[in-house]
Amino acid sequence: MPAALSYPGVYIEEVPSGVRTITGVATSITAFIGRALQGPVNKPVRVQSFPEYARIFGGLWQLSTMSYAVNHFFQHGGTDAIIVRVFRGDEVASTATITLAAGLVLEASSPGNWGAVLQARVDHKTRDLADTALFNLAIELLDKPKGNVIASEQFRNVSGKGSDPRFVKMVLEQGSSLVRVRTPGMEGSSPADGVTDAVGAPNADGDPITSAQITGGQLDQRRGLYALESVDLFNLLCIPPLAPDAEVDDGTWAKAAQYCQERRAMLIVDPKAKWAANPNTAISEAETGVNDIRKAISTDKAKNAVVYFPHLRMPDPLSENRLADFAPCGAVAGIMARTDAQRGVWKAPAGLDASFSGVKEFAFTMTDDQNGRLNPLGLNCLRSFPVSGNVVWGARTLAGADLLASEWKYLPVRRMALFLEESLYQGTQWVVFEPNDEPLWAQIRLNIGAFMQNLFRQGAFQGRTPREAYIVKCDRETTTQNDINLGIVNILVGFAPLKPAEFVVIRIQQMAGQVEV
Repeated sequence: MPAALSYPGVYIEEVPSGVRTITGVATSITAFIGRALQGPVNKPVRVQSFPEYARIFGGLWQLSTMSYAVNHFFQHGGTDAIIVRVFRGDEVASTATITLAAGLVLEASSPGNWGAVLQARVDHKTRDLADTALFNLAIELLDKPKGNVIASEQFRNVSGKGSDPRFVKMVLEQGSSLVRVRTPGMEGSSPADGVTDAVGAPNADGDPITSAQITGGQLDQRRGLYALESVDLFNLLCIPPLAPDAEVDDGTWAKAAQYCQERRAMLIVDPKAKWAANPNTAISEAETGVNDIRKAISTDKAKNAVVYFPHLRMPDPLSENRLADFAPCGAVAGIMARTDAQRGVWKAPAGLDASFSGVKEFAFTMTDDQNGRLNPLGLNCLRSFPVSGNVVWGARTLAGADLLASEWKYLPVRRMALFLEESLYQGTQWVVFEPNDEPLWAQIRLNIGAFMQNLFRQGAFQGRTPREAYIVKCDRETTTQNDINLGIVNILVGFAPLKPAEFVVIRIQQMAGQVEV
């Protein structure tokens, strides 16, 4: 009712409907952690294409397994990636510098040999020729062998005065992706006209990374894996091999799986190359290897991890397209993203539709019987078939071993649960501090029920009717008076998940000739 009724007439008042739409979160944002040619260190950067990755992180590099994994991700249907570059070495000493006159020293925006091909151009054709502190600055990234300019940034009328709104340090910090100011120089001065090349450093690309760069820091330090703390959401995590000849150790997988469980994400674990090194022992090596990884991660956290075997054999663009073996995590993550977009997160990213692009063969070709030894252990196989080609042929989590009898046996069931958890977590924030009584409970049932009903209509659950497919309960039974006194509202949401048809049994019977009587 209006606050005051002072005159005879009609009063109009808008009444809240109580409808607060819950939107489903993304399901295939993939985080990659590894080594790169350039780019911010221990700072998550979101990219949505491989050209964007190449512009920020330098593109393909043979010493960077992450660069290949990201390329495979976008090649197979991925659209959204978060990149965390880690670096082993002295970041300051590995960063190229440009020393201009008047004590002004610039440095490349990130460590790496890439900064050694930068150059700075200075002139004084400014808006106020009488102001000796003003100058124009151009930063160019060169292709040294050809002398071409790859990228260029222009900053006009920058100043050497710290009190000037166009102070060079502030302008470059906010406007340049190539350089920043290391030493601002003498107050009120400007460098002389001319072109100055950058000076690089030995071993500027750093040493090969180790597990310490991935998981060695603390959560509050936000380095390596824990740099993802500043990211609101990611769904899949890929940690490609540390180097072409260095695998990720089981201890790193354990820490990564624990972090994924905390962040409601799935960890894609790569098999070790040695599993398929000898065709005669590949299956037994894979059996032992997947069990060792599961023991390291622990059964409880294994539900948030998934393993695929074997490696992919694909052309390497940096080696005249000769075939090379690559870890499957990036390509598999791309297939998951593609399946989510086409069918939904409740569809298993496996089967004839889950095909690879550009994969010539696998590091090991297995038979049905060999597949039958690995599948009951929760190891997803990558298979080649005569007509359908190279496909993902497994959809189990690492907790999907038959002996564990886990309710999170299947990957689509686990990913669907994580999707619901994150969507409801973000979509019910408005409930906090609302009056805890029946009107609130009714609103909760209405909004969550509408969200679940929409998923039911898309075919996300089992059941012929909504009653068979899901349940949303929030009333006096779930929230007692003691809960209300403690400021607690309890919401029960249940769903009947779709499970993949992993085994298809066809019974064929010969019909005897019928005798008419």
